[in-house]
Amino acid sequence: MRKPRLLLAATAMLLTLTSGLVAGTSRAEADIGPVTWSDEFNAAAGTSVDGSKWKFDIGGGGWGNNELQYYTDSTRNVYHDGQGHLAITARRENPSNLQCHYGTCQYTSGRILTAEKFTQTYGRFEASIKIPRGQGIWPAFWMLGGPNWPGDGEIDIMENIGSVPNTVHGTVHGPGYSGGDGIGGSRTVGAPLGDAFHRYAIEWSPNLIIWYLDGSEYFRITPASLRGNRWVFDHPFFMIMNVAVGGNWPGPPNAGTTFPQTMLIDYVRVSAWTDGGSGSGAALRSNLNGRCIDIPRAEPVDAAPLQMYDCNGTAAQQWSVNGDGTVRAMGKCMDAAAAGTANGTPIQLYTCNGTGAQRFTLSPAGDLVNIPANRCVDVVDGNTANGARLQLWDCTGAPNQKWTRS
Repeated sequence: MRKPRLLLAATAMLLTLTSGLVAGTSRAEADIGPVTWSDEFNAAAGTSVDGSKWKFDIGGGGWGNNELQYYTDSTRNVYHDGQGHLAITARRENPSNLQCHYGTCQYTSGRILTAEKFTQTYGRFEASIKIPRGQGIWPAFWMLGGPNWPGDGEIDIMENIGSVPNTVHGTVHGPGYSGGDGIGGSRTVGAPLGDAFHRYAIEWSPNLIIWYLDGSEYFRITPASLRGNRWVFDHPFFMIMNVAVGGNWPGPPNAGTTFPQTMLIDYVRVSAWTDGGSGSGAALRSNLNGRCIDIPRAEPVDAAPLQMYDCNGTAAQQWSVNGDGTVRAMGKCMDAAAAGTANGTPIQLYTCNGTGAQRFTLSPAGDLVNIPANRCVDVVDGNTANGARLQLWDCTGAPNQKWTRS
C-alpha cells in the first residue's frame, strides 16, 4: 500500500476482476496448518497495542503517496475498544501542532506493523475487519518483505478506497511492477464493506498467492502473471495495518467526509504452510473420489500418462513435492506433455529436465498448479473411476482439482 519515498499512481494500479475472470470464486478455504501468530485484541478499553507483537510507524511525511495524516502512537488513534476489537481511528485534529509534508497537519491516524516482531514465509494471513468509508479514506491490511521497496516485495491483502465502499483490492508490487504498475485484482459485493466485519486473507505458497474475501477466492498470481518481471515472494514478510487520509489514489477528503473514521479489527491470524518442500514421498489423494495419482506401469517410462487409481501405498503413488518445483515419483517427474500450457494438456511422467513443464506448486488450499501455465492439475471430466486421466485446466476450485498429501 504505502511505499517509502515512492509514489502510488491512481486507479491504473489494479487489474479489476469483477465477474467470471477468475475461477473458483465460491470455494471455501482449506485448513492449512497450525496457527503460528495471532492477536485477538481482547485487552481493556483504551489500552494500546501489545508491544510484543506490534510497533508504530510515526510521522507526517506523506509516505510516498502524498497522504495527509500524521501517524501517531497515541491511544487517540490506536486503541482497544474493550469489546474484543482493535480500533485504528483517523481524526480531523492536531492538538500538538504536528507538522506534515504540506505544512501544519490537518489529520492524525495510526499505522502499526509487525516488523522486528514477527515475519513469516508462506502460509495463510487473515484478518477480520470492519472498514471505514468516505471520500479520501484509505484503509489497508498489507505486507512488506523488507525496507528496500520495491525489490523486497509488497503484498496488499486488503485495500479499499472509501469513495468506492463495495470494492476490495488485492495487489502485489515488485521490481518492474511497482506503484501504478502493481498487479492485482478486486472483488465488488452488493453492500458496503463497512456495514459488517469481513474476512480478508491470502494463501501464499511457493510460486502462488491467492486472495480471498470471506472464504471466496477472487484473484491469484504465479510468476507467469508478472509480465516477465522477477518474483520476489520467497522470503519472510511482516504485516502492516493502517488508515490513511488522502493520497494520490483516493484523493483528499471533501465536504461530505465525516470524522472520526475507524477501522475495527476483530482478529489477525497467521497459519503455517505445511508442505515445506521436504522431498519426502506421500500420496496425492483426490478430493473428488479419494483415489490417488498413480503411475500406470510397474516400471516408469517417459510419456506414461498419469491416472487415478485406488490408493495402495506403492512406489507408483509416492510423490515428493520439492523445493525446486518438481513433483517426483519413481525417479521421474510430473510433466505437462509437450511443454503445453493450454487447457486439456495431458499430465504425464517424464525424465526430470528442469523445464517449466515440470514446475508445479501445491497451494495451501490443495491446488496443484503448473507455474508457466497458471493452470491446475485436473481429473478429466470429473471421472471418478480407476484409470481416469489428468490434464491441465483453468483453476475452478472444484473437487476434481483438489489434492491432499497423505
